[in-house]
Amino acid sequence: MPAEPAIPTAEGSLSIGSFADPLLVDPASSLLSAVVEAYREAAPDLVDPDVSALRAAADGSSARGSDAATPSTDLPSTSVLAAPVAFESVASGFREASRLAALADADALELLTLPDPQPNALLVGDDGGCVLVEAADESAPRWRRVGDDPTLRDRYEPIVADADPYRIDTPSRRRVYAAFADRCGAAAAADVVRLLDPGPALDSADPVGPRIRAYAVGARHGAHDRTLRRACEDAGLGSPSTFTRIKRRLIDAGLVETARVARPVGRPRERVVAVDPLAGPPIERVAAVLRESLED
Repeated sequence: MPAEPAIPTAEGSLSIGSFADPLLVDPASSLLSAVVEAYREAAPDLVDPDVSALRAAADGSSARGSDAATPSTDLPSTSVLAAPVAFESVASGFREASRLAALADADALELLTLPDPQPNALLVGDDGGCVLVEAADESAPRWRRVGDDPTLRDRYEPIVADADPYRIDTPSRRRVYAAFADRCGAAAAADVVRLLDPGPALDSADPVGPRIRAYAVGARHGAHDRTLRRACEDAGLGSPSTFTRIKRRLIDAGLVETARVARPVGRPRERVVAVDPLAGPPIERVAAVLRESLED
């Protein structure tokens, strides 16, 4: 059973699961980040699994004949009613967004868009609720629990009922791994996940973004073009047409070639194959090779 996610407070910590049907209202980015971190600490293999955890989950799922995309969890399910800017701040990089997506996939967090700012951040449940006030020391954020009002949840139910879901465009690491393992094999899936873990945060402004990295890995493993594009689509990284454009860009840069593969029945298939300088370096160097070639 996972540990209990808790928010750090001046008094020690505040267990999210101590509230029945918890609802977090209008958290600042710092508070929402603390909640995501609390869940990550409680269940790291769910929120932020490494390659070995992803491989073990996939192997266990295969043995049971079930889907490995989202494991079962005993974590409290928290509704988060927040301004889009708070979600965007927490999900500013690929790794950070994938953590939030993992929690949403597992129904540990229900992400809802708050239409209007509230006077205070609140954590409420069916039987109680409190205001959360951030301490002044920004070097070690801690919150103070203020008050206890059992009517707060009822006040926010109409807003929750009418709130639009907040959509995360970034997939979880588990979804990426499962899609590539299914279509291209476990080795390719592991390399894709590793290449989405750069030293500095990988964000949407990176000229060598997640889509290019994923397709380049597929080429290094000699995947069939259609299979690779389907893997990228299943992973939630983009549409097949997006990866057709990426393939052309990599070909024009001299990083990828195509080879026709004859079949006994039907039209030949096309395999994408990485060539030097993309084919040779270890996976840790691939992003740098892509950047050097594509930015010339």
